[in-house]
Amino acid sequence: MNDRFILSPYFLDEYKPAVAALAADDWRVVWAELPPGETTARMGALYHALAADVRAVVDAGERPVTIAGDCCATIGMMAGLQQSGAQPTLIWLDAHGDFNTPETTPSGFLGGMPLAMAVGLGDQTLLVSAGMRPWPASRVILSDARDLDPGERINIARAGITYLPHVEQLLDPGRLPSGPLYVHFDADVIDPAEAPAMNYPAPDGPSSETVRHVLRALAATGRVAAVSVSLWEPALDPDGLTQAVVQGALNALLGR
Repeated sequence: MNDRFILSPYFLDEYKPAVAALAADDWRVVWAELPPGETTARMGALYHALAADVRAVVDAGERPVTIAGDCCATIGMMAGLQQSGAQPTLIWLDAHGDFNTPETTPSGFLGGMPLAMAVGLGDQTLLVSAGMRPWPASRVILSDARDLDPGERINIARAGITYLPHVEQLLDPGRLPSGPLYVHFDADVIDPAEAPAMNYPAPDGPSSETVRHVLRALAATGRVAAVSVSLWEPALDPDGLTQAVVQGALNALLGR
């Protein structure tokens, strides 16, 4: 299956020229007329456009690979997959849980809530705007998430998703359900000693070699139907070291 890259060059609703500059000539780049006003309304318009791109790619028989500045963009990916009739198991690798709600978040940061939103917890404005239904918690696997807030731990337990605190646990075939897989990884899952250009680094993560090994094993199942990546911060990566590490992980997941 041919991979089709879709770039969403935004951090939440903020356009990021340094992210836009990563686009290759054959990539689709999400452009949306973002309305003035609240951040969630602007993000909703963006993810509606992203969902349309994802659906078009899937309907063309290609595998969508979305690249974005933050994990909230997964809502656009999931919406597009659903609109195309797909409902794969979501495997989410991240240094953080992204499982806060407005009631549990210590910071109010939307970027700490997308996975909780995706399974129907908290504010559902972004899902409605993107045209997404809540993702079944039984088809969600969160791995690593070494930096969890107390409220996230409670939310995860109540939601009923599968939580694997060590990415190596994904190497056990018995952990993976049958059927297609959608793999999302936030670049910050890799230990910041090797990939330091992150806005929210969390120490003591898995090595880049370990992450590549796990992603290569997922690719070897032949069942990865969709991929998304949340990027490093290009402004913090003048030597391109982090970009090279993350690119190596993505290549492993794409079977390259």
